[in-house]
Order: sequence, then structure tokens, then C-alpha cells
Amino acid sequence: MARMPPASLKSARRTVDLQSPVQYLKGVGPRRSEELNEHGIRTVGDLLEYPPFRYEDRTQFRSLKSLTEDEWVLTKGVICSMSSFDAHRRRLSIVEMVIKDGTGSLLLKFFNQPYMRQAFDEGQELVVYGQVKRDSYAHGALSITNPECELLEKEVGPSVNSRRVVPIYRRIGGLTSRKLRQIIAEAVSSLDPNIEDPLPSYLRRKYRLLPRNEALGRIHFPELSAATGEARAVELQSLNEGTSRAHKRFIFQEFFELQVGLQMVRAARGGVTKKRNIRVDENARRAIKAILPFHPTSAQKRVLRQIVDDMRSPHPMSRLLQGDVGSGKTIVAAEAAIIAVESGYQAALMAPTEILAEQHYYSFRRLLAPLGYGVDIVKGSLTPQKKREVHDRIRGGETRIAIGTHALIQEGVEFQDLALAIVDEQHRFGVVQRSTLKGKGDQPDLLVMTATPIPRSLALTLYGDLEVSTIDEMPPGRKPIETRWHEERDRKKVYEEIRRVVAEGHQAYVVYPLVEESEKLDLLAATEMAEHLKTQVFPNLTVGLLHGRMKGAEKDEVMSAFAAGDIEVLVSTTVIEVGVDVANATLMVIEHAERFGLAQLHQLRGRVGRGEAQSLCILVGNVRNNPEAKRRLQIMCETNDGFRIAEVDLELRGPGELAGTRQSGIPAFKYGNLIRDRKALEVAREEADRFVELLRIRPDEECRRIAARIRSEWRGRYGVALVG
Repeated sequence: MARMPPASLKSARRTVDLQSPVQYLKGVGPRRSEELNEHGIRTVGDLLEYPPFRYEDRTQFRSLKSLTEDEWVLTKGVICSMSSFDAHRRRLSIVEMVIKDGTGSLLLKFFNQPYMRQAFDEGQELVVYGQVKRDSYAHGALSITNPECELLEKEVGPSVNSRRVVPIYRRIGGLTSRKLRQIIAEAVSSLDPNIEDPLPSYLRRKYRLLPRNEALGRIHFPELSAATGEARAVELQSLNEGTSRAHKRFIFQEFFELQVGLQMVRAARGGVTKKRNIRVDENARRAIKAILPFHPTSAQKRVLRQIVDDMRSPHPMSRLLQGDVGSGKTIVAAEAAIIAVESGYQAALMAPTEILAEQHYYSFRRLLAPLGYGVDIVKGSLTPQKKREVHDRIRGGETRIAIGTHALIQEGVEFQDLALAIVDEQHRFGVVQRSTLKGKGDQPDLLVMTATPIPRSLALTLYGDLEVSTIDEMPPGRKPIETRWHEERDRKKVYEEIRRVVAEGHQAYVVYPLVEESEKLDLLAATEMAEHLKTQVFPNLTVGLLHGRMKGAEKDEVMSAFAAGDIEVLVSTTVIEVGVDVANATLMVIEHAERFGLAQLHQLRGRVGRGEAQSLCILVGNVRNNPEAKRRLQIMCETNDGFRIAEVDLELRGPGELAGTRQSGIPAFKYGNLIRDRKALEVAREEADRFVELLRIRPDEECRRIAARIRSEWRGRYGVALVG
């Protein structure tokens, strides 16, 4: 039976360090090592950074007489009978045991585990853990199906699997939680007690943080200090909520290392100078005034001033521009591009999808038409001939502003002199892609935009290498969008709203989550419903269809017709989530709204409300037995504030992920929670600032070692993150 070794025996074992290959741990070997490697676990350190997702208190044995249905219990008893048989029709092998303890008996059943018949013998005493149920095949007797079992050993001390607080791990391939527990116990027991700690000793003392070795032991094999009662339950709860003392140590470490890395990125960029001279003269001011469709808001003016100051600085700009849907970010980006062009340089804007790139292309061409700038689009669907022509114009400087998708950063695209790189919906791009676009010029200024706002405290965490500007004011004349939620039985009311809107001279969107019917999901699909609406529901209206599988020319044709008013009802998938701007569209209907996340619902709603007429968003969805979906639809009906919606979204879904160089949203911390642990996050940011300053003025050996480790980890994890 797997048992935690006494401390006196640890020194006799072969020690391992965090860099030791996991293959050489007892119980792993080449085959299991390969399985672990496929999940990113290559070293002992990687394995020990795989925390349990919950803990079970298996310290107290229950007598068999005291067991009740549905509870999870630790019990024990002597095997008094064993049998096995095959259920051929169901292709099942079944092993049955009956155990007794002097107070009662219990039936144990093992499905498709024939080896259990050979593993144990009658007369042996078993430790058993599992959920108690009534067995209808045994006259309603209490039983446990597929319990965890091991022989009861008489010596004092807990095993890995019982008589202790037991860690529960998510399965890795064929490695069950039980097997992982045994392997991790081996790693903890064999770990060199002198491994270096990645946190500065002065911070561990200041915040009374556990040493790394001790914290690793407590994370994987905690011991409750309270003997019984309420205090013991509180300790177990802190483990399961991730707020134990050991968890807090690793929460602080995660936040601290992230913040130090971001500070290093910022410091490295501060040492870089650009050779360009950006001017904001009378010509630039006149050009900006010529494109403004309305008087800019004070928020737009404030943000533009921040961007201009950065562009005139001797150091490259790295700024995040965030603002709610429809707040006017595109106008600000266009103004920044004008400043670059009027100074004699080029600008580029990269968007994540062709339809969004096309929308930016049309918007920039329309806005900049009075100025006569050369504006081109670079996208994968261009013909080879067209692509060569566009590349030549960019290389020769004829194209002053290039707009495109990922195609913009491909090898054949060369700029004459790129001064400003703009990345839209930046959470959909990775650090590498962002850096590759910057690499198209000689230290160009970088402006990244997002219409998925997040709280400022989190923005400083997630984009700590960027300065943050926020447009927190909507353009004049915009009315808040009214939002209603209807169940599917109210569909006739929804159709009446569409007829009313069209009768008043406006247009409507109807959005579906799928393109075509799916056998797996009972969802209305865009192609089928477009035909249904056109022929059965609105035979007197013009109904169009837009989805991502259409060719670029087809999409252009549909969007042009909708923008011109020739299509009254546009049936679409989420390709219209961003970038589509038709002021006459005043109704957004979102089918199966419960299937969408809050951020996506908010983006879709933002396609209306672009003009002065009152706009309406109708969410159609059923939320039975789905309280989270119900909360999402309720908050959409309560507020139009993207920042409030982002807060609720974060509370409901938790942090997203920032995996390797794929950066797509919020970092995935193993221990930290950006809502629960905000205070720790703020403290870690403050301490990171002090640490980087200490590195600059009087670093000791420990600080230099920790800084080198963080630099190395950032290069390994993010590739080019340290160069911005």
C-alpha cells in the first residue's frame, strides 16, 4: 500500500530536484512519462506545479452500521466473501465482495476490474472509500460501486490514499487521480530539501510566506491542525477554496513573477529609442479636422493627447486603447494614422478576421477620402496578381495606410517606413503576432485596441507592459439600447417587432450560433432559418444571409446591400460580432442567447444603436436548469455598461487563459483568482515595482538569481515577450 515515508527515511532515498526528468520517479517509467510529457509535464517541477483541484477528508473511519445512502465515506472491514461473473449481453465483468466490521456488512461491486479477484483474499481487512448507494439487484442493500480499496496495515501513520486529507487531481490521459497521487507522493518525498526559492527572502519574511519546499508539501499532502469539529471543517474549506496558507504563498508567487516580468518588458523598452521625428503641425491638425464626422468627446480628446505624446516621445509607444462598443476607437486610431502619414511615414492596422479587416478598410477609405491617402487591404483571399500589386504599393510607399488580417505579417509584406502599428481586438492575437507586425518597421509605435473592456485594476495586470487609455464616454446623440429577453414561445412577438422596425424604415439583424443544422445540438441554424424567414415568415421583406464560410466577394456584396438598405433583415452568424457599422439598423435579435458568453452578447448588441433612433436588442433563449445563463441574460437587460458587464463576466466565468505565445485574454493562473485575490494582486504589483528598482540600484546575489530565472521563464513561455 502506498504510504508517505517517515521523515527519517527521506534522507535515505535518492533525491531529485525540480529539473529532474519526471521519467525517473518511481512509478513513472517511459510509457507514463510520455503521457505526462504530452500534457506539458516533463520535469519534477512541472509535476509539483500540477495542484489538486479539491481535497477530501478521509481521516475518520465510519462503522458499517452508521452508513447512510448517498454519502461519501471512509470505512473498513474484513472480506467475508468474494465472487465474480460476466454479464455477456452487456460485456461486463463484475467482481463482488462483502465486508464486515462487527457492526454490519457492506457490498462492494467492481465493474470491468477482474484483477480485483486476484488482488485480495477472504479474511483480509480492507480500507474502503466511495459513495454509498442502495443496490436494487441486492434487495436494496447498501453498497459501494468501484470504491478505492487498499489493505489495512497495522502500523501507525496515514497512507497516501486514506487516513489523511487526500488530494484529488484531474486525470491526465490514462493516469487516474490515485496513480498521480502516488507519483506525486514519491516526488514530494524525494525532493532535495535545499532547492532554491523563487521568492526573495525579504518578501517571505515580510508577508510570513511559507518556504517553497514546505508549501509544496502542504499543497499536495496537507495535514489539518485541528483535531475535530468546526475548526477542522474550516481548515478543509480553506484548502478547497484555494485560500490555505500554502495556496496563498503560490498565489503571491504567481502574481509577483508576472508583474516582475511585465516590469522588465517595460524597462527593456525604455532603453530603446526611435529615429523618427513625429510632427503635429498645422497640416496634421487640418487633416484631422477634415475627417471628423462630429465633435469629438472629451474622452476621445484626452486619449488622442496621450497617444500623440507617446508618438512624439523618443521611445516607441506601447499603448492599449480600450473603450466600450461604439465609443469611437476607430476615429482615434484614424487620427493617429493621420499624424504618422502627415509626418512622412506609413501606418498599418491588423484585424483578426477578414470581415473586420474589410470593415476597417471601408471605414478608413470613407473617412480619409478628403485627404487622398493611398489605403490598401491585405488579406488571404486576394488573387496572386492582386497580392503582388498591393505588396508593391506598400513597399514603394504609395500605400500610406495598410489594413489587413494575419496576411499583413507574412513574409512578402515589406513597408517603406512603418511608423505606427495598430492591432484591433488585440486579445485575439498573440505576443508573437504583435511583435511580428512591429518587426515590419524600425521600432514603430504600437497601439492595441479592444472593445472588450476590463476593470482598470485588471488591465494593469494583464497589460502591464502597456500604457492604458480608456474611452469612457459615448459619442453625442447615442441612446442607450433597450434590451429584452424572450423565451422561444414568444417568437411571434419577436417577429412582430421585426415587422414594426422595418415598417418604420429601419433594418434588423437576426443572429444564430450555427451556420447549418447540427445533429448534436438542437439549435436553429443560420442557413435553414434564413430560408424559413424569407419564404414562410417575411415573404414581403428582403432577407439576406451572412456567414463566415462565404467567400470574401459574397460577404462584401451582402454587407454593401445591407449598408445601402437593400436588405431589410440580415440573418447572420457571429461574423458580425465586431466591426459592422450600419446606423439604420435598430433591431438586434439573438437566437439561443443562452449559448453565448456575456462579452459576445455585448459585442453583438453593439451592432445597433449606431444612429440617433432608439434601438432594441431581443435575446431569445431558454435557461431552464441553467442559473448562470439566466444571470447572463438578466445582466444584459439591466445595463449597457461594458465595464459592468466585464466585471460580471469575470465573476461568472473566472479568468480566461494566456497560454504560451497564444495570448488570448486573461492569464490562466494555477492558484490565483483575479476576483478573489485582488488585494494580493495589488500587493504583488507594488512589490514587483520595488524589486525592479532594487535590481537597478543595488541588487544582491539573490535578487540577480531570481531576476535571471524570471527572464528565462518569460523567454521560454512567451518567446518574444521581453522585447514587447
